[in-house]
Amino acid sequence: MDKKPVSLLILLGMVLFSINIAAQELWSLERCINYAFENNLQIKQSILDANSSDLDLKQSKLNMVPSLNSRVSQNYNWGRNPDPQTNLYTTEQTQQFYANVNSEVTLFDGLQQVNNVRQKQFDYLAKKYDSDKIMNDISLNIAASYLLILFNIELVNNAQRQVDISKQQIERTEKQVEAGAVAKGSLYDIQAQGAGEEANLVNAKNNLMLAYLDLMQLLDLEASQEFDIEKPQFEINSAPSLLSPDIIFSKAVDIMPEIKSAEYSVMSAERSLAIAKGMRSPRLYASGQYGSTFSDQIYNFSEGPGGEIIKGDVKPFSDQFVDNRYGSLFFGLQIPIFNGYQVSTNIKKSKIYKEAVDLNLQIEKNKLRKDIESSYADAIAAYQTYIARKKSVEAFTEAFKYIEEKFDVGMVNSTDYNVAKIQLNNAESDLASAKYDYIFKTKILDFYLGKSLTLSDIASLQE
Repeated sequence: MDKKPVSLLILLGMVLFSINIAAQELWSLERCINYAFENNLQIKQSILDANSSDLDLKQSKLNMVPSLNSRVSQNYNWGRNPDPQTNLYTTEQTQQFYANVNSEVTLFDGLQQVNNVRQKQFDYLAKKYDSDKIMNDISLNIAASYLLILFNIELVNNAQRQVDISKQQIERTEKQVEAGAVAKGSLYDIQAQGAGEEANLVNAKNNLMLAYLDLMQLLDLEASQEFDIEKPQFEINSAPSLLSPDIIFSKAVDIMPEIKSAEYSVMSAERSLAIAKGMRSPRLYASGQYGSTFSDQIYNFSEGPGGEIIKGDVKPFSDQFVDNRYGSLFFGLQIPIFNGYQVSTNIKKSKIYKEAVDLNLQIEKNKLRKDIESSYADAIAAYQTYIARKKSVEAFTEAFKYIEEKFDVGMVNSTDYNVAKIQLNNAESDLASAKYDYIFKTKILDFYLGKSLTLSDIASLQE
């Protein structure tokens, strides 16, 4: 037997298997969040804003360095012009070449440049924390969407289980009708209930599809792309061990980016006020320049045998460039006296802005405190609701078993059976809702403590 075709088949099978495994790769919550950090357009925009502020900071530092510029020009003149050698007016066509370098530096301006550097530094940090705030918001939205998918998966499983139970019950009821033990109307009631549960299953699957779509849109993934998430199992076996809202707030106020951004905005406003006050100060500056010229009207002169002056050729460029060198150093003092009260107006506006950002900082702290207090109360309430829903499911499960046994022997009618079945289904759905609500609320509290959003600490993956 030729082994070559067999080897090719084995190789092809391995390739197809690896492709299938790659296609079925599941997304964890951490992977979803990290993917969003790298690809979300809002995050990219916020990073660009921070990078722009960083450039403003670097430019403010470079503004303190002396300027250095050069100028080169070539002039052509005709008509009446001064002779560059005799300084007398002549009527000739001339040309001149000029070259110089100049520099200027501010020696003192009321520390405006220093304060401007500090202001730009605080502006950059505020922008950076604004970007972190967007990342935090997207993380929470992704976590909520991720848990919503898991919640809808449970609803689909519950709906599917109800459909399966109805199918089994329809088969038993058909046999009982054939045997004359149960009226045919009971069969119609069970079949109608089964049809309604199949419709509920379709609706649950649609909701699950929409939940997947919401998460994919948060990740900016195309709907046609293959996408599935890990499906962890959650077991809530004990009451939550939560820190008090005061302790959580004391930690959160030092790490939450919205607070840090507001704090740096306050610092930036303080530097802005200092800049406005510095405009009252005189400005001391120094400037200097160095250059040379060339003209086609400057000639070499020599003394003749009889002592007469003989005009020669145009003095060479190199000689003129050395002979015509000039330089200057200048110190200036600019004193503001009256400028339409612009300085006073800027100072008043800077004070108003400083008060505004102070208020904004307090507003952000109050909002954070209220959010933590609400999340804490929500987590406690969600756990209590979960315990109550769990007891309700246990009770309705036993009640349904009892009704089902009695229905199988004809002791209760189909209406009572359907009511018990619906009550159990509703209780299971309420339990799933309470469970994922509790998980999300506790994760929010962990988030305020600076912990990364993950489900691995409370769940195990389904096989």
